Amino acid sequence: MKSPSLIRIALVVIILGAAGCSMGAPKLNPNTPPQAPSGAGTPPEAVDAAGQAEFRTALDKARLDSLQWPNFSEVSTHVREFYQKDGYALAWTRGGKPTEQAVQLIGILDDAAKKGLDSKDYDGERWAGRLNELAGAAKPEQSTLVNFDLALTVSGLRYASDLHLGKVDPHTLHTDFEPERNEYDLCDFLLKHVAPAVSVSDTFAKIETPYAGYQRTLAGLQKYEDLEKQEKFEPLPTVAKAVSPGQPYAAVPQLVERLKFLGDLPATAAAGPDAHLYQGDVVAGVKHFQSRHGLDAQGKLGAQTIAALNVPMSARVMQLKLTLERWRWLPHNFDMPPIVVNIPEFVLRGYDANRTIVVKMPVVVGRALRTETPVMEEDMKYVIFWPYWNVPPSILRNEIVPKITKDRGYIQKNEFEVTTYNGEVVTDGVVSDDVLAQLKAGKLAVRQKPGPKNALGLVKFIFPNSNNVYLHSTPSQAVFSEMRRDFSHGCVRVEDPAKLAAYVLRDNPGWTPERVDAAFKAQKQEQVNLVKPIPVLIVYGTAISPDTGEVYFFEDIYGHDKTLGDLFAKAYDSRK
Repeated sequence: MKSPSLIRIALVVIILGAAGCSMGAPKLNPNTPPQAPSGAGTPPEAVDAAGQAEFRTALDKARLDSLQWPNFSEVSTHVREFYQKDGYALAWTRGGKPTEQAVQLIGILDDAAKKGLDSKDYDGERWAGRLNELAGAAKPEQSTLVNFDLALTVSGLRYASDLHLGKVDPHTLHTDFEPERNEYDLCDFLLKHVAPAVSVSDTFAKIETPYAGYQRTLAGLQKYEDLEKQEKFEPLPTVAKAVSPGQPYAAVPQLVERLKFLGDLPATAAAGPDAHLYQGDVVAGVKHFQSRHGLDAQGKLGAQTIAALNVPMSARVMQLKLTLERWRWLPHNFDMPPIVVNIPEFVLRGYDANRTIVVKMPVVVGRALRTETPVMEEDMKYVIFWPYWNVPPSILRNEIVPKITKDRGYIQKNEFEVTTYNGEVVTDGVVSDDVLAQLKAGKLAVRQKPGPKNALGLVKFIFPNSNNVYLHSTPSQAVFSEMRRDFSHGCVRVEDPAKLAAYVLRDNPGWTPERVDAAFKAQKQEQVNLVKPIPVLIVYGTAISPDTGEVYFFEDIYGHDKTLGDLFAKAYDSRK
């Protein structure tokens, strides 16, 4: 669970670019009572001893039964501090009427869905009744005002925390993902910045993740929620064999309507002279759809494409909500522009100081269910040209030793060498019975010599971590033509290592592209320590919105969306 003692200001990025966010005017019930003067510059309204006792009782119990989620222990420290600082006075009403800030805050809580959050978690369904109760009383009971005040303070704190950090602690799902966070005083935010704010929405915008990709994802969520409301769809029939352009497909008219609905085919497009022949504009629409969903965009209408077309909009909405949740986990600032690898997309991006993408390339990640690449955030410290590959014990035991057992010349043929754990070479030739026995017993190690055949290629990029995961080149370039690229043992293979090396070493004096090229050709090992460590984020997002304005979706290859979806839905269950 995230710490109740602070809001942590994050630090990240996937698709960068600064942006603010304005929520617009809050929706108000026609029966909303007249607003009292702004809380700005006016002292909190005192209550008598009975009112203060009511505040203290609720704070001691960390419970308010009128809330949707009555147990507020996760923010109780902040709630207590909020009221202690003002002598247990009323922060959100003046003369029995809500302040302008209270009304604005209630509107924001009611519109939490616009941020991919659930307004129910912040009493969204109950505020109209509370406002009506205040409006209907010439002089509301003090107990009513205390209850209103506590409910709004707790709900505001919860919303601020969820908007800034997310509802789910990322460490619950990704044990290796612990980006450094800065402390943020949640009580101070609500008391000193929200309660007196001229614009409460502008104040909350300042604690949202500040990147354009987040804002575009919010826009994508709105679009797909609208599509969800409009959707009336009978699933397309699947096919046993992929339909190629020019071949018949009985559901072409239905396919045309689906592509128009999703925006992959212009509204004016038609099926063609033969309504059941898959051809023309329809093929172009399918290609566009495939490119947005991480599929082979050749235009063939196969089972995988049809399955993606049949995904309901409710599932796409959830993907976007989970992406927004992940955005909130990620850091706001970096000492250096980061490198970001998005696992389901199989893409690496590198940024410059202006948050512009300057390096982008396909990558290969770890195999699903077997050797998954972990989500993490670490600093790249150095680069090694012409590296050895030190075979991990699991690969040695499960793959290399069986191959040596079948072919005692395997080590020599593949330019490996058997070593002690101190790095002393035992043999790089035919493996004897004694050496094989020691390998099976785990007493010796194996490494692959530097060179073109090396599994790491000619360079590896090191960001020290407990999983021994890093970026590296590879002699197997054919795999980059595959659409789904989870083939590795956990490390990340990059398609263009020379381009990445030039980017990584750009601040190291003398490391021009020409010198990088020379290092690749040198046929000797060289370690280059970075003058400035570069943040590396390995993230997991199945929905992204680049600056084209479209939304791209990818397969949940590791099942993280399903797990996060369950955690996201149940985040408040313990607060009953």
